Amino acid sequence: MKIDSDMVEYLANLSRLNLSEKEKSEMQIELNSIVKQIGKLDELDVDNIPPIASMAPQKSVFREDKVLESLDSEDVFKNAPERIGNFFKVPRIIEE
Repeated sequence: MKIDSDMVEYLANLSRLNLSEKEKSEMQIELNSIVKQIGKLDELDVDNIPPIASMAPQKSVFREDKVLESLDSEDVFKNAPERIGNFFKVPRIIEE
């Protein structure tokens, strides 16, 4: 695929870019270089390579549940500026 001046103008229009003629010419050269580099991927033999879902190694995020001692509610609320029963009282952020 070769990028011509009409394609550059079309892409600039889609991107809402006002490019000068010099910028369009430079963009055409750069885009053709990118397309050429991507075209090199066609040369690779990938027939025997299994598809992958992610480049990062996958590991299970689940862990075994363990029952641990929790904090006493009085310790939890001792630094709270305000509380109502066993709840933190916070300023209202949604206006009616």
